[in-house]
Amino acid sequence: MSDWRGRTLGTREATYDETRAILYALSVGAPASALDLVFEKDLRVLPTFALTLAQWAPDELGPAGAFDMTTAVHGSQRLRVRKPLPSAGTVAMTARVGEVWDKGRAAVFEVVVESEYFDATWSIFAPGAGGFGGERGPSSRRRPSGDPDRTLTLRTSPNQAALYRLLGDRHHMHIDPEAAKAAGMPRPFMHGLCTLAAVTLPIAEAHEAHPAGLTELDGRFAAPVFPGDELTIETWEQDDAVLFEAAVEGRTVLSGGRAAFG
Repeated sequence: MSDWRGRTLGTREATYDETRAILYALSVGAPASALDLVFEKDLRVLPTFALTLAQWAPDELGPAGAFDMTTAVHGSQRLRVRKPLPSAGTVAMTARVGEVWDKGRAAVFEVVVESEYFDATWSIFAPGAGGFGGERGPSSRRRPSGDPDRTLTLRTSPNQAALYRLLGDRHHMHIDPEAAKAAGMPRPFMHGLCTLAAVTLPIAEAHEAHPAGLTELDGRFAAPVFPGDELTIETWEQDDAVLFEAAVEGRTVLSGGRAAFG
């Protein structure tokens, strides 16, 4: 598995227009009143939209034979913003496999995508691919000690996964009940990246920031979220960032969260 470390996944250009950027904002929960996110006049693009443009890269790794696509899961996500995305345009990206960590019975593949606008890293947890004698890698960020500074609430929409999949991630388990059951879920569930992006909106508002001003984002996907679920988001202020965790009825769904705004 160490042979995968540093392997190039190629280059890609993604072209989008204002309609696509607006659809993205609506799909992650931006209200119609947030005119600079949903109206083409003076439009600001949410930085997490970049992750839809770069989704091709982690999707390349499974078919290339790195791991079993039927059992691998998206473990965590990192985003670093270099400069704001334009309201419409073409983004050139390069992708590679970063580190490959040996967790014993599983491996974690880091897929790194770089562009002039952002750097993004997908961590893919691949059962059965570990045990090759590599390093275990860093541990996940632990829940902050002490009581949270704020507790927020976010109600997801019953239609949210159906909207979000129009941005490119059309895995059937997010829309088709039979596909969801085959994946071990009782019904279609939210895309992890949709949930992660959605929580940045109330976090930004609570901390008097603009969601389009997001400069850094990290989060680990601890459990699935279903469309219509209500999330409880706990936040802790730390230096120039916000640490966060999210739960549904006491079950942690996002852990190790960190967001920074410019």
